[in-house]
Amino acid sequence: MASSSAIQIPSRLPLLLTHEGVLLPGSTMRTSVDSPRNMQLVRSRLLKGTSLKSTIIGVIPNTSDPASDGDDLPSLHRIGTAALAVQVVGSNWPKPHYTLLVTGLCRFQILQLLKEKPYPVAEVEQLDRLENFTRRPQAEEDLGELSEQFYKYAVQLVEMLDMSVPAVAKLRRLLDNLPREALPDILTSIIRTTNQEKLQILDAVSLEERFKMTIPLLVRQIEGLKLLQKTRKPKQDDDKRVVAIRPIRRLNHIPGAAEEEEEEEDHDDVVMLEKKIRTSSMSEQALKVCLKEMKRLKKMPQSMPEYALTRNYLELMVELPWNKSTKDRLDIRAARVLLDNDHYAMEKLKKRVLEYLAVRQLKNNLKGPILCFVGPPGVGKTSVGRSIAKTLGREFHRIALGGVCDQSDIRGHRRTYVGSMPGRIINGLKTVGVNNPVFLLDEVDKLGKSLQGDPAAALLEVLDPEQNHSFTDHYLNVAFDLSQVLFIATANTTATIAPALLDRMEVIQVPGYTQEEKIEIAHRHLIPKQLEQHGLTPQQIQIPQVTTLDIITRYTREAGVRSLDRKLGAICRAVAVKVAEGQHKETKSDRSEVTEGEDSRDHVTEDAKTESISDTADLALPPEMPILIDFHALKDILGPPMYEMEVSERLSQPGVAIGLAWTPLGGEIMFVEASRMDGDGQLTLTGQLGDVMKESAHLAISWLRSNAKKYQLTNASGSFDLLDNTDIHLHFPAGAVTKDGPSAGVTIVTCLASLFSGRLVRSDVAMTGEITLRGLVLPVGGIKDKVLAAHRAGLKRIIIPQRNEKDLEGIAVNVQQDLTFVMASCLDEVLNAAFDGGFSAKTALEHLNKYEDPSFHLLGESLQRNGLCPNIL
Repeated sequence: MASSSAIQIPSRLPLLLTHEGVLLPGSTMRTSVDSPRNMQLVRSRLLKGTSLKSTIIGVIPNTSDPASDGDDLPSLHRIGTAALAVQVVGSNWPKPHYTLLVTGLCRFQILQLLKEKPYPVAEVEQLDRLENFTRRPQAEEDLGELSEQFYKYAVQLVEMLDMSVPAVAKLRRLLDNLPREALPDILTSIIRTTNQEKLQILDAVSLEERFKMTIPLLVRQIEGLKLLQKTRKPKQDDDKRVVAIRPIRRLNHIPGAAEEEEEEEDHDDVVMLEKKIRTSSMSEQALKVCLKEMKRLKKMPQSMPEYALTRNYLELMVELPWNKSTKDRLDIRAARVLLDNDHYAMEKLKKRVLEYLAVRQLKNNLKGPILCFVGPPGVGKTSVGRSIAKTLGREFHRIALGGVCDQSDIRGHRRTYVGSMPGRIINGLKTVGVNNPVFLLDEVDKLGKSLQGDPAAALLEVLDPEQNHSFTDHYLNVAFDLSQVLFIATANTTATIAPALLDRMEVIQVPGYTQEEKIEIAHRHLIPKQLEQHGLTPQQIQIPQVTTLDIITRYTREAGVRSLDRKLGAICRAVAVKVAEGQHKETKSDRSEVTEGEDSRDHVTEDAKTESISDTADLALPPEMPILIDFHALKDILGPPMYEMEVSERLSQPGVAIGLAWTPLGGEIMFVEASRMDGDGQLTLTGQLGDVMKESAHLAISWLRSNAKKYQLTNASGSFDLLDNTDIHLHFPAGAVTKDGPSAGVTIVTCLASLFSGRLVRSDVAMTGEITLRGLVLPVGGIKDKVLAAHRAGLKRIIIPQRNEKDLEGIAVNVQQDLTFVMASCLDEVLNAAFDGGFSAKTALEHLNKYEDPSFHLLGESLQRNGLCPNIL
């Protein structure tokens, strides 16, 4: 059937069976190959072939069940399409397969199947002319009115599309340049048709029959477009873009009908996305970038991976609150009441928030401050951030930074990476939907560092008021204004925060609560919250303040109130069990009374009924009484007290002193114990000590050795050389807790002085301070937390460095009234305050005379012979 000038296909073709669609001459299709026969064809024919003929295969639509993948070859369709394999791509996920891009050349008919394995090969006969159209060919035959009618409908269909789209303009030129006999196959592959209709067009070998079958399909498509245009909004440009998307995509791909509907819906979304971009209030730079990306998106086929990435990027840019903000509630009186209702104490925090509100009233364009709340866990740092947002009437968003070790969590990933996404800052702005929320950067002191960068360094731009007005996320790649965001960071300590990052934040210390503050917090907030969570009422349970104080002092030892909250929850659970059991008993007794009444109803006279009613009234149960939680109930519910006042017991022998330590969890009291034994002058230190604390111990023993004669300190043999034939062991309980820092220096000196003098340290005194080799006491940090720890432990006298006196101003007045503070500038003052009656040679000898031990008398005689304190001995 082919003329002498036509191009001939091979008479033997390997056959590729497809389930995904029908390939027509002149169209292109991407198909997946995963069956054994088809994969063997690709490996043997396409991948190993070197000539052009080896890339020509026969594509046969498989009309059988795709799930049937047996060894038998299914029945083959009689007509197929000779195709040129343009591209072969292999993949092993989710299973080994190839993806072929094939272009239809002409129809062929199977004459004989030559072999079935490893892949089918058939002898074929070419049915269509296949000419090399290097120039516009002259019509070799007159196709008559049928061809003209088809051409008229084809032109009408194309002109309904947007001619400014390059693919549509190219299609319009093809209508004029291609021979009429090639147009039915090409247009059928473009318009919306089912696979069955395509199969009928493929089987139409006669050109006249092909025209007759294609014209109704064109008419149906034209009517559908007209109806679509009527239902659309009267914007002609947008309508043409909506209609144009299918021809653009279908020039390169022939999906099924369902896929075509999805493509149309996707393009509707693209049009709406472009409208949102143009009507958004984003910056000029961002708008320019978005329009450029939208232009690229229109030219991409949906099968490209970059299509989804670009679309996600544009959708994010539209959703960001470029110019959307909430109006601040600037009523200072109402803000003060709201803060007082939500949180007890925390006067410094409340004062700072009210200052911000006052300045905000005077200046509308005030930049958001960068605050950092530093304090132990459980004191309300996170909750006060939420209250600040509520006070200002702003949206609140919390970003947990604990354990973050990748700078991409802050700045986002670049869009060149697979799975890229914006950072937590931009994602939080998208979540809240406004550009002036309250951002809580929780646990900023627990940021990590890894090979992926330092997130603390990435936060430098975010938390700098002079830079964050043009914060650039790697994913957005355009500047975003963060200057209106109120950033609040929380931390347990500033020691682990990078100095450059700490310099950008306004640090506000949040000390732990006193016992009185904990009682107020418990009865104002914690107890009502626990009653509500457990379904109880104040008529069912009562917790007096005395009981709350017992819980605070005997069952918890913390700076915050989290353990207190858990203990109150345990009490409420125990009471809930009692209440539920009581209700069950009452219900059961009521049912039994009703049953007995029904059984004896017929035998009771009227007089008996009257007597029964009166008896019941006399025996009526009293109203339900609330369960009172006292110390005995606490012991039954929570067990024996966890923390007893063991201070006096621990200080019942010489060589023990109490120090004050600071931890990220708040202040703690710390016992220092010393013991001496015969040896060769070694100093042993135990208790998981750091290098700084070990050096403090060596400083203490050196100072005491140099001042032994002054204070009449001797070893067991009466020598002033304290380490002569004597070993000293210093221990810092608890042994499993790591300890370090210089503030234990004065405590070690006091402990060793007690050991060598044989005198007891006062049981109500605690101390802190760094020492020098000359006996000076230097200032230390964490005074507020240390004082509160001593107050919780019931101590009455605290020795602190003279230069730390300024740190006492932030301590509550009631705490200061309960404590006596001794300001020490040298170790002489520390020792005089730590021992009853002071600490001098005179008091040391008075103490020695109280003992019956002969060794002490020998020591006294030795002191007298040396001319020391003769008036005492």
